[in-house]
Amino acid sequence: MLYINIFLLKYNLVFINIYNYDKIQYIEMVILMKNKKVLFIASTGGHLNELMQLKPMFKKYDYHIITEYTKTTNNLKDEYKDRVDYLVFGSKDHIFSYIFKFTYNIFKSIVLYFKIKPDVIITTGTHTSVPMCYIAKIFRKKIIFIETFANINTPTLAGRMIYPIANMFLVQWEDLLKVYPKAIYKGGIY
Repeated sequence: MLYINIFLLKYNLVFINIYNYDKIQYIEMVILMKNKKVLFIASTGGHLNELMQLKPMFKKYDYHIITEYTKTTNNLKDEYKDRVDYLVFGSKDHIFSYIFKFTYNIFKSIVLYFKIKPDVIITTGTHTSVPMCYIAKIFRKKIIFIETFANINTPTLAGRMIYPIANMFLVQWEDLLKVYPKAIYKGGIY
């Protein structure tokens, strides 16, 4: 199992230990200081599916989930109640409307950031998470980015944008270490 222990110490310093056991892998995060808020954010589809592999962490922390609103994600409110918020779904296939939707999502991300006030952001990408990560960076919060399992040797646009500001950047394929030399590889989260 892949374990990530993040200890938020005095002065918001981060000490990270990573352990890899067996073939069954998932990420578990241990935050020592009480009342820390963890925001899990991802676009809908495969990115959200990867993020939901971290579900065992939800019961241990003060968490919140943000994703895009679609027919497949509207049922998250049933399970997670007020711990879920939605951004507008936008596809880059429709570039004109995407520009407006992405701009709207930037402003909504600002509102959600101040509503949730997270201490740590964990994301599997993609475009939905970029504004939130930059907002968090402005306020000196911790950012953990997990590059998607779908890309074996090419970076995502979101990965390239968040890599310079991430406190921890994880790749699920060893080949991606050539693209992200400061990243950490310990296998996939599936």
